[in-house]
Amino acid sequence: MSKPSFNHIFMNLATDLASRSHCVRAHVGAVLAKDTRIISIGYNGPPAATHNCDEEWPDTGCARDSKGSCSLALHAEENAILYAVKNGSKIAGSTLYTTLSPCIACARLILSSGIKVVYFKDSYAAYKGLPSDEGVDFLRRFGVEVIKFS
Repeated sequence: MSKPSFNHIFMNLATDLASRSHCVRAHVGAVLAKDTRIISIGYNGPPAATHNCDEEWPDTGCARDSKGSCSLALHAEENAILYAVKNGSKIAGSTLYTTLSPCIACARLILSSGIKVVYFKDSYAAYKGLPSDEGVDFLRRFGVEVIKFS
């Protein structure tokens, strides 16, 4: 019996974490790892101690911002990075596993945080109906290795 790779373990964990999301529109999970060790985890949803959208607005979710996105939501990547930083973890050189490819805002945060590799399961562009994965394109342009997980 062969053992699963750490890439599979971390992506499976990201997928499981996505089920914790309180968002009514999308469930996304993320794992931040370095040297086969988990640094931080995250899933999309409102900031702690605010609202659980699926409980307060189960039919519609939270109000939308000017671009039609959730007004309360932090993305899974943001939550994983913010928790790591809040707790003093060194994330430069780490790898991010996420169930949805990063949006452009998360891509900027990923690059600025020094994350070197990103694995993603599904396309943000396909989810949002965009012509390309601009976050993936941005990261690759600036030297971050981005890999579609299969």
